[in-house]
Amino acid sequence: MKQTILLLGMIFFGVPAVRSQTTIPLQYQKMVQELSQQLPAEQKPEMVKEETSPNRLLEFAKSMLGIRYRAASSNPKRGFDCSGFVNYVFSNFGFKVPRSSRDFAASNSAVKLQDAKIGDVIVFTGTNSRSRTPGHVGIIYSIDGEGIKFIHSSSGGKKGVTITSLNEGFYRKRFLKIISIL
Repeated sequence: MKQTILLLGMIFFGVPAVRSQTTIPLQYQKMVQELSQQLPAEQKPEMVKEETSPNRLLEFAKSMLGIRYRAASSNPKRGFDCSGFVNYVFSNFGFKVPRSSRDFAASNSAVKLQDAKIGDVIVFTGTNSRSRTPGHVGIIYSIDGEGIKFIHSSSGGKKGVTITSLNEGFYRKRFLKIISIL
């Protein structure tokens, strides 16, 4: 009985005390509203993207050279497939990019090969160059007198994250398009 009376007393006297602690006087509510209107607008994620330089992105990508190839993976501890690697690199800088080479190829931000720049995504067919179906992606690493080099995760002879020249016949025949993200 004493416990019931004690419990009822706590509820009866405790509820108003809790309510009074959560009520903010009107003058403070107005002051908070005025101050919040003076705060600068929130920065959108795109602001971070604009500040991402291709060099920073590629230095990060280069830090993963040698990580092994692993089908259907975007985890550096387990290994990368090609699109998993590209997705992981861009995601690290706040970009939301496709997870598959087909989705990259379907992107509307394609540019001509002669307009490519470092940091762009390069899309290739799968291993059968006669089938023009997207099947491989990489990130353009350098463009110079020797041509275009790209960093990618290869399931081929080099097995893993590596830098390859587009001039190698195998990739040149498979080239589909360039996608600009930065």
